[in-house]
Amino acid sequence: MKLREPMPSLDGATIVWNGNVTREQLIGKPTLVHFWAASCHLCKEGMKQVNAFRDRYQGELNVISIHMPRRESDKNVEVVKQLAEQYGITHPLFIDNDHRLKEAFDNRCVPTYYVFDADGIFRHYQAGSGGVHMLEKRILRVLEQYRTRGDY
Repeated sequence: MKLREPMPSLDGATIVWNGNVTREQLIGKPTLVHFWAASCHLCKEGMKQVNAFRDRYQGELNVISIHMPRRESDKNVEVVKQLAEQYGITHPLFIDNDHRLKEAFDNRCVPTYYVFDADGIFRHYQAGSGGVHMLEKRILRVLEQYRTRGDY
């Protein structure tokens, strides 16, 4: 994806837990999209921060997680479900066993984070476990723009 492109469709997930949402339903609030995999140690460490963003900015920030399998064993839906429960993922979780969302976002690695503004325009990309402070700065920037608009 290139900066300033619109958010891709969220169609094509194998399974969706914790509420199925569409791209159109997300428009109106900033959105954080988080890609992760069951076999990724760094992804599991990052979930705590994703949940903190979800809780800290509740009502202002949409949070979506997408499980993108890196290997065949990652496609075990029961393992993904157990990890989601273990790590407290209560926001929408898309299981992308067919890599349709991976392709729509042109995502290549995990963990990755995509920040979209309230209009659904792509504003920031972060990969890996480092740079969480930069990620939060970008989230705060789109939240400030959202708050200034007074649409909520």
